[in-house]
Amino acid sequence: MADETPEFIRVLSAAVNDFAAARDWEPFHSPKNLSMALMVEAAELVEHFQWLSEQQSFDLPPQKRQAVSEELADVLIYLVRLASRLEIDLEQAAWEKLEINKQKYPVEKSRGIAKKYTEL
Repeated sequence: MADETPEFIRVLSAAVNDFAAARDWEPFHSPKNLSMALMVEAAELVEHFQWLSEQQSFDLPPQKRQAVSEELADVLIYLVRLASRLEIDLEQAAWEKLEINKQKYPVEKSRGIAKKYTEL
């Protein structure tokens, strides 16, 4: 990752990479496998919110909130690992995508509207 990457992401990426290397998991951590694992973890995250009302999704009991926290961590870890394996600077990619989204969703057209940019 680039030197401009925030300290948090650099440190986390190094720790995740060390964790995988110590277990000799590099052969299994192809972009294909990591992206699939990322989707599995995202699905496990969604499962905690399935069947909840909008308000219930904000008011999670402590045990469910902890489980959601762990699933979010899994998603982040796989995302950071995938970016590392592909040598993608996550911060740069996120800022670039935010600029693209600003063009797709101008405030004057999208404020208070939950539609895809092609429908605005």
